[in-house]
Amino acid sequence: MEILHSRIYGEDKPGTPLLVMHGLFGMSDNWGSFAREFGQDRPVHLLDLRNHGHSFHSEEMSLAVMVDDLEAYIDHHGLQEVDILGHSLGGKVAMQYAVSKSTNIRKLIIADIAPKAYPPHHQKIIEALQAVKIDEASNRGEVEEQLREYLNETGVIQFLLKNVYIKEDRTLDWRFNLKTLTEKYAAFITVGVEPGVYDGETLFLSGEKSNYILEEDYPMIKEMFPNSEIKTVPKAGHWVQAENPKAFNELVTQFLS
Repeated sequence: MEILHSRIYGEDKPGTPLLVMHGLFGMSDNWGSFAREFGQDRPVHLLDLRNHGHSFHSEEMSLAVMVDDLEAYIDHHGLQEVDILGHSLGGKVAMQYAVSKSTNIRKLIIADIAPKAYPPHHQKIIEALQAVKIDEASNRGEVEEQLREYLNETGVIQFLLKNVYIKEDRTLDWRFNLKTLTEKYAAFITVGVEPGVYDGETLFLSGEKSNYILEEDYPMIKEMFPNSEIKTVPKAGHWVQAENPKAFNELVTQFLS
């Protein structure tokens, strides 16, 4: 089985390893500053989910196979006990792993996602990405111009541009596997976490300006994660860790200690 690519910080530190999983169209690089801070006290593993970052591309993309990827990664690295932090899609994978294979988790942190099924909500981004003629672009600026024809949020555009890289033949391409992510979108975004209960310590972090975790989701969260608390990251939208890193990091630190 192929093993997920990761960047590991603080590998020689004594604390419980913290595994971090990004969201859709993200990658481990998005969490570098977070890992540098937390890697001073413990090993921090920034994972690239399949079809993202430097991890392998595959035609398979579902919560179930991503849970298997996480299990294989933990086994491969010989990790006995872990803390897990997942944002958005990564949070969904973390929740599914917790309710189905939770024996080695010490503490679980879920950033701005609930276990429910979400309606499709990335259509504009997908439309923009599919419209980009990336193999004809000669630099990131040209890719940005094409994205701006469809998207007007600078933060989202910059986030997507981090995935542009130069191939050996000097043409540009995306790090993520756009074909599979768009074809299998419904299999991992518009599905909820399969029912189950994880009774370990869990922290849900909701962005104050985000609508991903609503008050009406609390009963479901409490049912599946009875030993959980839900806290709000002030002045932050969906990208909680990037929009208010100080508050986010403080809440994570308090919970992990």
